[in-house]
Amino acid sequence: MTYQSVFQRYEIKFILTRAQAAAVKEAISGKMHIDEYGPTTIRNIYFDTDNYRIIRTSLDKPVYKEKLRIRSYRYAGAEDTVFVELKKKYEGVVYKRRTEVVSCLAMDWLAAYGEAPEDTQIAREITYFRDFYETLAPKVFISYLREAYVPVSGETDLRITFDKDILGRESDLSFASGIYGQKILPDDQVLMEIKVPGVMPLWLAQILSRNGICKQSYSKYGEYYMDYILSNGSGENRKHLLYA
Repeated sequence: MTYQSVFQRYEIKFILTRAQAAAVKEAISGKMHIDEYGPTTIRNIYFDTDNYRIIRTSLDKPVYKEKLRIRSYRYAGAEDTVFVELKKKYEGVVYKRRTEVVSCLAMDWLAAYGEAPEDTQIAREITYFRDFYETLAPKVFISYLREAYVPVSGETDLRITFDKDILGRESDLSFASGIYGQKILPDDQVLMEIKVPGVMPLWLAQILSRNGICKQSYSKYGEYYMDYILSNGSGENRKHLLYA
């Protein structure tokens, strides 16, 4: 494998103004720089049950939560490779396991309940997750423009990402389609995530303090669900989404 398949880290989220994001980038410039990929449009297809059990559970902020998605860092046709990712969070620590799969095979595996393309430990865990939820299917496409910063020295696993132009939709769930959808985050805001295996460096905490930046809970899929799926429900349908 030429890609990282297992992650264990803290992922701390912040909603910034564009001015705050610019100030943070300027402040970290001596220690961090944008990674080799530069600004990248990330595409995700999130899977859920017919009554949105996974995202509803996540929004309740339990000690343990999980999600399944397919991710691509570019346009991807049926024969291009994508990542199938199983992401879990327990007591604040994020555990992510992923495998690279041809796009059409990923959909056959997850959406059509076919066999995994390869028999690996990660694939078996993903298949178990799929079968456990029984009615799992592609539900929401979410895209955004990301800039990722890594240490200049390359000596730590610290990573800071800035996401903007976050869009979501419930139709045309394909990596071969264009980038469009409903806005999840206002144009004047940026989602920043600090990904770190342990304690945040003191110098970074001081930058956040000087700029009046405080962490907050945020989920792209969760925000889309609340703004465009749950809010559109009415009567018995909305009650079903809330309490099923």
